[in-house]
Amino acid sequence: MPASTEQFDVIVAGAGPAGFCTAIDLGRRGVKCLLLERRPATAPWPKMDRTNARSMEFFRRIGIADRIRELGFPSDMPMDVFLMTRLSDPPVAVLPFPSVAESRKRIARTHDGSLPLEPYQLVAQNKVEPLLKEVAESTPNVTVRHGCEVTDFVQDETGVTVTARRIDGDEIEARASYLVGCDGGVSTVRKRLDIKLEGEGSIRELRQVIFYSPDLFDKIPYGKGRHYSFLDPEGSFTIVVQGDRKEFTLHTSLPEDADFKAVIARLVGYPCDIKILHVLTWRYHLLLADRYRDRRVFLAGDSAHLVIPTGGLGMNTALGDAFDLSWKLAGVIKGWGGAALLDSYELERRPVGVHNVACSGWAASGVPIWQSLVKPNVLDDTPEGADLRHEIAKSFRINHARMHGMRGAEFGYTYAGSAILDEESGSETWDANVYTPHTRPGARAPHMWLSDGRPLQDVVGTWYTLLHFNDGRDISEFEAAFRAIGAPLTVVKLDEPHMRKLYDKSLFLLRPDMHIAWRGDKAPANVGKLAGRVTGRANC
Repeated sequence: MPASTEQFDVIVAGAGPAGFCTAIDLGRRGVKCLLLERRPATAPWPKMDRTNARSMEFFRRIGIADRIRELGFPSDMPMDVFLMTRLSDPPVAVLPFPSVAESRKRIARTHDGSLPLEPYQLVAQNKVEPLLKEVAESTPNVTVRHGCEVTDFVQDETGVTVTARRIDGDEIEARASYLVGCDGGVSTVRKRLDIKLEGEGSIRELRQVIFYSPDLFDKIPYGKGRHYSFLDPEGSFTIVVQGDRKEFTLHTSLPEDADFKAVIARLVGYPCDIKILHVLTWRYHLLLADRYRDRRVFLAGDSAHLVIPTGGLGMNTALGDAFDLSWKLAGVIKGWGGAALLDSYELERRPVGVHNVACSGWAASGVPIWQSLVKPNVLDDTPEGADLRHEIAKSFRINHARMHGMRGAEFGYTYAGSAILDEESGSETWDANVYTPHTRPGARAPHMWLSDGRPLQDVVGTWYTLLHFNDGRDISEFEAAFRAIGAPLTVVKLDEPHMRKLYDKSLFLLRPDMHIAWRGDKAPANVGKLAGRVTGRANC
């Protein structure tokens, strides 16, 4: 039996990206947090490789975007995607994607809100997690314990008591006001709550072969990029290049007892050193929890949704969960947030989960379309072989591109209709492939450059922010209303005429997650009611 019960504000089960970021953001907001992870260390293998633009904006908000980039693809490296016969031969098709440096140049000269502040970054999860661990352990109010698995919990009217088992077999007991389950697809927290997963599971089984080669990438003669898919009648093959360009992942349909070193050598087509590091079996899932909350316990990340990696909607959706839930928990724990603040988590994030599970399935379905065209003669040096490769290339450019351009899913999602936002007519849907910036309540505040060269996001406060485009209006009512509740409010006065086409009202109230809560040309009739609504205390 545990000797004593430790006390925290929030306990987070699972130290993957969602768990780390939940704990980090809680800690920086003054919330005492315990992060428990069953594994003795961070992820040893790459897993995901794409941190999307919205996630990079989140990382910028907590001050680590540049450190994330240092771990991934160099800023001057193009992120092209290739269809090959062999790496030694000219490509059959190329999907061009700019480097981070090129994307930054385009962002710097764009002033209409259509682009994110941060480009996406290719970086492996086994590089990201150690950094997040370091940041979490150095964040005030956060305690991190690896090798400590949550085995059970009991919730009551005032909190949750958690039992966890250490690697040495000893048990610990901790209590908190809330528990967040970020413990992955086989989540103990979800199963303990009897929350069901809806959708399709075990759709397809593949192998992930992680290998090391010090010279493979440097010897590629026909273009450097990030993904190389292959035309091969023997199966499905894609090589993913990791950030150091010496570690790679082969995704293949071959059985686990295949001679993968020989397979890789055949796909490469030129001499290079190859060392197999690990072989994993993984399965496609398109699953969503039927609810994200049970009273004082919440689900986030893979415990709430499982997607196919194509399109990069796994970890990135998880980070959206983390940065939505953390500020709401902090507000309630600090006393100014009302019950509706926590109610809004599922109401806002589960529709995003529904959308992204569907988007992931759609993106993945493009691959078998072009792969179905592969025939035994696809590699033949004959007119028929050349015609077949040309036909497949056309399909590849259309259907494989599905997984690489979902800008709407990345940063165009909206929380319109949420009970903690001002009601304003407008669409609550969004297009996965197209981002159209707007400033209606529920939208992410579009990135804009200020006249002094700073981005809008860098002048926005940690909590609520009132953007006040200088027009002489009195905004003291807002300050008084938030002061009465005890909710922090930063007022940012702006004299930026070039922003007014998009930010077409005089006042914008932003939430801590940079989503717009309210807008208007003047204060509403009852600012106190508005403040109560957006903090979850009362509806207007």
